[in-house]
Amino acid sequence: MTARFDQGPWAAAGVQTVQPGVHRVPLPLPNDGLHAVNVYLLEDLADDGGIVMIDGGWAIPEARKALDEALAAIGRDLGDISHILVTHIHRDHYTNAVELRRLLGSRVYLGAGERPGLEMLDQLRSDQPTGSLETLRTAGAGELADRIAAMDHGGYDPSVWEAPDRWLAAETLRFGERELHVVPTPGHTKGHVVFLDEQRGLLFSGDHVLPHITPSIGFELAEPGGRPLADYLDSLRLMHRYADARLLPAHGPVADSAHTRVAELLAHHDDRLAKSLTALGEDTLDAHAVARKLGWTRRAVPFGELNAFNQMLAVNETAAHLDVLVLRGRATVAFVGGVNQYTRLR
Repeated sequence: MTARFDQGPWAAAGVQTVQPGVHRVPLPLPNDGLHAVNVYLLEDLADDGGIVMIDGGWAIPEARKALDEALAAIGRDLGDISHILVTHIHRDHYTNAVELRRLLGSRVYLGAGERPGLEMLDQLRSDQPTGSLETLRTAGAGELADRIAAMDHGGYDPSVWEAPDRWLAAETLRFGERELHVVPTPGHTKGHVVFLDEQRGLLFSGDHVLPHITPSIGFELAEPGGRPLADYLDSLRLMHRYADARLLPAHGPVADSAHTRVAELLAHHDDRLAKSLTALGEDTLDAHAVARKLGWTRRAVPFGELNAFNQMLAVNETAAHLDVLVLRGRATVAFVGGVNQYTRLR
């Protein structure tokens, strides 16, 4: 599950030049344990001399101000942003991209796997994490789902959930003499993509590969279902098909090796799968019951000490691990009274 970052130098306002023409800019987030989201400014891609921006940030005035100041520090301004490539639909990545398009006329690109969820959001017209709440109910945590549904989620603003200019598949984007490979990496969301610059050895990883924490799995604003952890593990292994690259994540500092962190994340999930199976024991339990037996974050915090939002992430992550155990023949599942009940296979 996503843990809280200690606010450190990576989240401080300003510009880090990763290499000539590639800049990391952390933009602030409102009331969020992650503190900031990295966006990346690529100066030498667009044919017209503009800037290609990877991820947009959260549509708040503080983020706009930080971006404006960062651009000024490299001798540019907001009007230079010609394209915004977004890794996934979560509001800390997508909503400011839509705002900037309205202001500047920039073109916004988003993975095609996010399209059904975005269309469902337009029907539901709610900022509640509807898909995650439905998963929570089938995990046996209906009371927790009710509590989260009753919280203030900021109100639905249709203006920041508009469709992109272009839906991305597994393809190569060409900007002048440079290329960015679009690699679909479902798991964190169904339509998550990463952008790989093979020429310079850079992986813009969004929330797929993070240097200090494990991303939440299957955190959908709408349209639940599927096997998000199985998809995520496949997406992690996919990274090893490409040459190693520097890791440019959405949260946290730049790291030297994406492959090293991918291996750590795979090992982490192997450990969580083993612990989930042990917690299941000889009983037939729902994911909520199993989650209450496990420790959370690197400090192994008891489930009861988490706030409601992080309890939701914990339960849904546990359900995702139990589903993988079923896929691997280590457990069975039965849908009883609207709740998935898991039993360990002997």
